Amino acid sequence: MEFLKKILKSRADIEKDKLFLSSITKIIGFKPTSLRYYKKAFTHSSVKKVTSSGKQLNYERLEFLGDAILSSTIAIYLFNKIPLGNEGDLTQMRSKIVSREHLNEIGKDLALINHIKSNVPKRNFGDNIHGNIFEALVGAVFLDKGHNACQKFIHKTVIEPYVDIERLEGKITSYKSVLIEWTQKVKKPIKYDIYEDTGNDVLKHFSVKLSIEN
Repeated sequence: MEFLKKILKSRADIEKDKLFLSSITKIIGFKPTSLRYYKKAFTHSSVKKVTSSGKQLNYERLEFLGDAILSSTIAIYLFNKIPLGNEGDLTQMRSKIVSREHLNEIGKDLALINHIKSNVPKRNFGDNIHGNIFEALVGAVFLDKGHNACQKFIHKTVIEPYVDIERLEGKITSYKSVLIEWTQKVKKPIKYDIYEDTGNDVLKHFSVKLSIEN
């Protein structure tokens, strides 16, 4: 009887793996080599699963890895796409693309939460769970398929459907640029004076006095 239970459980696990493999393949756009990374990417810490050595088996470490890879991939894309963009504008653009709000939206669109393994009811999760799983999935793709495949996945799920450079550039406005535009429109002279420099070679801080018509 016990032997029969093991056989039935084994068959059930195989069927679950087949369904999970099919779902992951549809999400990432190619067949995974090893499912173990993806299983971990969809395992919440509430499951309390550990390895034989006592290491936690959940998505948190993969989330950390995915966050770093996502940020660097977007940075490289923006650097190549906008050759004349300054550091400040590129940083703001990247921040908007990889913002928690935006990643949550992507995670929702991919319906990632439908595949999560958790001891917490889905209704109890906040919005950040969607972005967290997406970052973990990026980390899983990187470990399973390597850097190039991971970049393709990010382009497919983030850049191609969501990144509009012209729209982003339109959003990157500062109070300084708005003021300059206004003074040019009303033809008023503007002057900047740096009266305090408290920075160093690594991190510079300037205090600037702005004068309009003296």
